[in-house]
Amino acid sequence: MVISDQAVFLLIHGSWHGAWCWSRVRPHLHAAGFESHAITLTGVGERRHLLGAQITLKTHVQDVLGLIEAEELRRIVLVGHSYGGLVMTGVVGAMQRQGRTELLQHLVFLDAHTPRNGESWYDLMAPDLAEQRVEVGMTLGGGVFLPAPDASVFGLDGSDRDWVNRRQTPQPLGVFRSPVQVDDAALAALPRTFIDCVNPSLGLLDVSRARVKADASWRYRAMDIGHDPMVNAPEALAALFLEAARA
Repeated sequence: MVISDQAVFLLIHGSWHGAWCWSRVRPHLHAAGFESHAITLTGVGERRHLLGAQITLKTHVQDVLGLIEAEELRRIVLVGHSYGGLVMTGVVGAMQRQGRTELLQHLVFLDAHTPRNGESWYDLMAPDLAEQRVEVGMTLGGGVFLPAPDASVFGLDGSDRDWVNRRQTPQPLGVFRSPVQVDDAALAALPRTFIDCVNPSLGLLDVSRARVKADASWRYRAMDIGHDPMVNAPEALAALFLEAARA
């Protein structure tokens, strides 16, 4: 049974994923008495029919804000995986401007990007890798999307890799150039946890990892697992989420 005065989890997926990626984690949260919501961002997953060049980071931020409004969520533990860290930071910025950050109980960056005000995904990447992504998106995605990689790059194999490969969908390309708007000092004042997936460690997150490790205001937790622990270590991941909710 869900306990109404408990924190509520709002789970934001990363690139190429959808709400489906949390399906192995949510039962563990519910078993502990916590409500959870998993959103699928515009243009991916079961919303892939909406894919288009008009989608930006602001679109995905509005997706999350809309869910918070529709479900009247309070005491939110906001979780962002990978690219979802940019979305989550954008959501925090929007809630700052609305004067509603009291609704946020904890932020969990799951092997996620940690942007600062004015930064986009490209600002957190090595320039050569960023340009490579642009080239792939332009040549294979027509300037609209970035094709999904094989899930083995997330440290998955066997049936887990197959499960993710079947479900991944192209990622809207426009989201990667959109800058985040957030008050950095106010963001740093919120309770934040960074979960670092270290085996194998995803090099795309090196900038964010370095920032977290240099800043004592973060709660840092490491998992001896690859980039998609919601797939191949859901119980252990749920335990870290619950720890953050109770912190």
